Formats: sequence, C-alpha cells, structure tokens
Amino acid sequence: MPYFDAASAAPLHPVARQALLAALDEGWADPARLYREGRRARLLLDAAREAAAEAVGCRPDELVFTPSGTRAVHSGVSGALAGRRRVGGRLVVSAVEHSSVLHAGEAHAAAGGTLTEVPVGRTGAVDPAAFAAELGEGTALACLQSANHEVGTEQPVAEVAEACRAAGVPLLVDAAQSLGWGPVPEGWSLLAASAHKWGGPAGVGLLAVRKGVRFAPQGPSDERESGRAPGFENLPAIVAAAASLRAVRAEAAAEGARLRELVDRIRARVPELVPDVEVVGDPVRRLPHLVTFSCLYVDGETLLSELDREGFSVSSGSSCTSSTLTPSHVLRAMGVLSEGNVRVSLPAGTDSADVDRFLAVLPGVVASVRERLGAAPAAAEPEPAQELVVDALGKRCPIPVIELAKVIGSVRVGGTVTVLSDDAAARLDIPAWCEMRGQRYVGETATPQGAPAYVVRRTT
Repeated sequence: MPYFDAASAAPLHPVARQALLAALDEGWADPARLYREGRRARLLLDAAREAAAEAVGCRPDELVFTPSGTRAVHSGVSGALAGRRRVGGRLVVSAVEHSSVLHAGEAHAAAGGTLTEVPVGRTGAVDPAAFAAELGEGTALACLQSANHEVGTEQPVAEVAEACRAAGVPLLVDAAQSLGWGPVPEGWSLLAASAHKWGGPAGVGLLAVRKGVRFAPQGPSDERESGRAPGFENLPAIVAAAASLRAVRAEAAAEGARLRELVDRIRARVPELVPDVEVVGDPVRRLPHLVTFSCLYVDGETLLSELDREGFSVSSGSSCTSSTLTPSHVLRAMGVLSEGNVRVSLPAGTDSADVDRFLAVLPGVVASVRERLGAAPAAAEPEPAQELVVDALGKRCPIPVIELAKVIGSVRVGGTVTVLSDDAAARLDIPAWCEMRGQRYVGETATPQGAPAYVVRRTT
C-alpha cells in the first residue's frame, strides 16, 4: 500500500532501525554517571550530538535534544523571549508557521506579549521586505519556517535572516520539514527540528541556540542538556535520530532529484486529468517530495477515505478532515481553495509505478465523490434572474460552493448570487471558487438575522 504522507511522519529509515537496536544494548545506562556503562552511554550521546550538529551547521555545545520537535519550538520561543524581555515583548512570525509556533505565540500574547503575523502571498511565501518592516522597536524574536509543511513552499530564510541581523533581532527557524534535505541557509539564531520527519524515531527533537543569543530556559530544569531539556535522555532514540539524519543527508541529492521528477509529474498531470483543480504552493522554490492540490465540489474527508480504499495514504488541510471544523490556517493565509484538499508527500524510495497508479485512480475517485454530492451544474434558466439567494445554512463545505456553482448560470451577466452559509470554510472557498471560475467576489455581508452572506457577481 503506497504511503504518501511522509510530511507527517517518514517511515523509519533502515539506518535508524539498526542504530536503535544497537543502542538498546549499548546505551541503556545513565550518561551522567562515571562508571563504565555510564561512560559508554556518554560516548554514544556525544557522538550523536556531534553528528546532528554537523548536519545542522552548528557547534555540538549549541545543540540539545528534546522529547519532540514541538517541545523544541516551545522551548526555543519561550527561552529566547525570556532572554530578551528587556528589549520588548513583540514576537513576529509568518502566518503559515507550524501550529507549534503559533501556539507558542498565542501563549505569549495571553501572558501580555504581542504577536504579529506577517501575511504571505498566494504561493505561501513571505515577502522579505514585508517581514523586515515588522522588525521594529521592541521586537524580541522572529520566527520563520524553512519550508512549509502543507504546501512545500520554501521560505526566503537567507533574506529574512539578513533583515533580522540588521535589526538586531534573533531568528528562530523551524526546519522540521527541510533538515533532511539539506542545511538551512546561514544567519539563523535558533533552529528546531523533529526526527520523525526525516526517518528517525518519533519522540526526538533538537534545538540549536547559537552562542551569543540571549536565552533563558523557562520552567523547571536540571543538569541535563544544558538545562534546556530536563529529564533522562532517550539515548537509543537519539542515537537512531542522529544516525538516520546523517544517512538521509548523504542520499538527499540523488533521492531529491528523483522525487522532484515524480512530484513534477503529479503537478502537471492532475489538472489535465481532473477538471476544476488548483495546484497550490510555489512550483519552483519548494521541497522536492511534496505537492498539494485542491478539488472543487469535493468533500475532503470522503476523498481521503476513498483514496485509502484504493490503497493510497494521503493527508489534507480541508476543514472536514480536522477536529476544529475550520480550514487549514496555511490555506486560509494563502487565500487558496481548501475544499477537497490533498497533500501528497512521497517518502524516500517511492516507486514511479505507484505514482502512475495514483494518477490513474484519482480521476475516477474525484468524479465518484462529486457525483455522490450532486455536483453536476443545473441547466440555465431561459429567463435569467438579476439576483438569487442560496440558503446553505447548516450545510458543510463543499455543499455551499456546489449550490453556488449550480445557480450561477441562472442569473444574468452582472447579476448576483448571495450564498448564506455558517460554515467557516465558506469564507475561504467561495472567494477561491470565484478566482478559479472567473467570477467576481463582491464581499461578505450579513442577513438581518446575523447569518453570514457571501455575494458573488456573474461576470462570464
């Protein structure tokens, strides 16, 4: 069964498995002890730290291991903000950061700080000039991911790092998605990553803090990991994480080129095979293994379930696949379609034949889901109306968009359709539908009863 969700968790690399088993026998003792078994464990821990630091591009004494990538981000954000509290309480992040960064920012704002989100363009990248403009007085820390976890777009880290240097603001880079593919450009002050993203075991993160960066670890601490990650180290997992990082980096150039060709095939063929599809993310400055597209008139949860039936494991940023019932904050910030969203992220070793079979299966699956939802457009009225109202209250997307598509041909060119919808996804998907279908999105209003109403003007 092809597994196409490596961006969530990559399969365990063979080198990680070998290192993990070996370290279970050799690295079970406390590396803080001076007896023979402790010294052996300390040697393994030091070797793992040196290997990870070499891959990151920092000194071994600048890097600590944490229980997860999320913990690394939280510790990095809170420690840097606390270390620079005299400078100010302003945290600047991009609007498409991983939820771990945004949650840390929300906690900071709840404690009295200020959180500023820099918007992104339609490809998901920030404008370095716009980011630099937010680095004003009182800014204690800036955060920018190296590459986006949902659409694969690479961020202009080097340019933003230079702006941060000029402003005297440290930059924390979340490198979880990209570290296995290569080093992050120079200029960062703090860096966080997670081992299960590159084929290491889950439960290991890393945090690098450059010398000279003011940093004050928050919460209870002990003597382990420089006081930045208290608790007994999971040494076998750490050894496996470092060994697998070194291994995937050695394979990255060749495997990245191979997977990029497969992703290029998906990016080109999906719009040809499936009508009304939007491929999102930067087509050039992107991770080699990841592609995201959204299908109009499709329920994302049903689409993923049907693809699973066909043997393909993929993920989605659609609201109907999430517990919050709201679209992905990444897709929302980009202003792209969220309904029917599919993220394909290929693990190392993916067979070309599996990609071809995915492309062969996808059109039928999408057509089946659309038919089930009644997405076929209705016949145009002989006497088009000037205005129509679609009552989609209580209905989840993509139903409001499907109903809009059915009636748009029933109003005159220049006429309007008002869609009543209380589904949060409609605020994103109706404007995105207009962008894709060449219609004009007038804006959002409200009924006298307070229900959200979205006005669309027919232009074609």
